[in-house]
Amino acid sequence: MGKQLQVIAIDGPSASGKGTVASRVAAALGWDYLDSGALYRLTALYAQQQGVDWKDETAVASLAVGLPVVFKGDKILLDGQDVSQAIRSEEIGMGASAVAALPAVRTALLQRQRDFLTERGLVGDGRDMGSVVFPDACLKIFLTASAEVRAQRRARQLDLPCEGEAYERILESIRARDEADSRREVAPLRQLPDARLLDTSEISIEESVKKVLDWYEKK
Repeated sequence: MGKQLQVIAIDGPSASGKGTVASRVAAALGWDYLDSGALYRLTALYAQQQGVDWKDETAVASLAVGLPVVFKGDKILLDGQDVSQAIRSEEIGMGASAVAALPAVRTALLQRQRDFLTERGLVGDGRDMGSVVFPDACLKIFLTASAEVRAQRRARQLDLPCEGEAYERILESIRARDEADSRREVAPLRQLPDARLLDTSEISIEESVKKVLDWYEKK
């Protein structure tokens, strides 16, 4: 293992709350924040816009290399358009899983993610932050919650009831993505031996953030 980096790597499944926790931890420490999942979602959306099949590895990787994205405060601009909401759809989430399984795409986005690290420090969330992108992170966390809790959170985000047909579709989509992310050959989603487990099923965002900050202080 090389020199430890000023990075907190938070990995976990879809809708586990890792993005919210990571961004708040970054704000508390005065560090930068990287939402790596957004890069894969942006790649999937851009491919869709360009009429490129998500399974076309060469073509998707080519788009990923020159992804015309700008992170501007809370907004994410793709080729000048605000796509902050568009990339959060369930369809694009599945697209992100599809393109993330392509080795050439992961290679194309790897250095782009590492370039987010500055002297301030970085909190990054994703699915391979600790295993691939920042294996020398000073703190690694696997943040998860039950599929049902994650489906309820996603439904509330979309102003939908936590029951009924729409909820069941969300739950099915989350389970399908978990399966795809954990079974892919390249950088599968899993808890690393040196990562701390944080299950947020029954604790609040505030409690989760405090737990991460405590772990960082005691590392």
